[in-house]
Amino acid sequence: MYHRFEENKYPSTNIRIKDFKKHLDIISTQNISFVNPKSFEIDLNKNKNKRKVLLTIDDGFLSFYKYAWPILKEKKIPFILFVNTREVGAFGYMNWEQIKEIDKEDFVEIGNHSHTHEYLVNEKPEIIKNDIITSINIFKKNLGKNSNFFSYPFGEYSVEFKEIIKSLGFKYAFGQHSGVMDETKDLYELPRFPINEKYGELKRFTSLTKTLPFKYKKLIPEEKFLIDKKNPPKVEIEFFENITNLKSLNCYSNEGNKWRKSSISFTDKKTLKININEKFIGERGRINCSLKVYDNFWRWLGIQFVIAED
Repeated sequence: MYHRFEENKYPSTNIRIKDFKKHLDIISTQNISFVNPKSFEIDLNKNKNKRKVLLTIDDGFLSFYKYAWPILKEKKIPFILFVNTREVGAFGYMNWEQIKEIDKEDFVEIGNHSHTHEYLVNEKPEIIKNDIITSINIFKKNLGKNSNFFSYPFGEYSVEFKEIIKSLGFKYAFGQHSGVMDETKDLYELPRFPINEKYGELKRFTSLTKTLPFKYKKLIPEEKFLIDKKNPPKVEIEFFENITNLKSLNCYSNEGNKWRKSSISFTDKKTLKININEKFIGERGRINCSLKVYDNFWRWLGIQFVIAED
């Protein structure tokens, strides 16, 4: 997941174009194929042992159009551009003519990223629904259709938010929790690795290309929107029995607003309990679990919780 390009005063959401080019080179060198959103599930389900990557860009900043789009167009590299409709045409954002130009290509999808891009997860259901309906209507007016793809603002969602997205006809929705897609993942909680100046460093990016799915049967709690009495959450993951060396995995969390190695235990051979002892503080709580497989390849699973406002 990318946002800005060559907007260096925003390092938390920016990537330098020279690094972006190197990212594409790493993908090519490692013979990783690009997933075309136009044939999303087909591309995911064929050749399952082959590594694949889907590029997504959030917010529709003008810097994407200026710096990254010419590169992707020339190479015909597939991607999804997620647009929040309120900002289209505003200072620093793409306008509809530019978006329509991109939308003409058969390797591009213009995805829906809400209308206002506010912290919708904290709002009442009718406010969330009205915001998304507004964006859908604007999509239909300008592009003739809405997208099947949705990206939650700030990657934040609740069970209720997910149900609204389903009810409005979307087929897929992306968060901002790190991880690798596979057939066990909820299509309305798809993971992405955020890339920026800090987390787009080439050594880290190379390591991300060597992450593998961490398949599981069940993850609780299903609700990722934490009210105070549910914070800290009781987290359990039931894995499949054929995952070897499972007890060698490690998990880290930012409980208490400080990243640390989590205390874990197994209730049986395949069910992991992650002991979160302090409340998550701030806007988001995160847990990342990894298991080394071979030759610097790792299974990776990320979980993100949203802390409810008082």
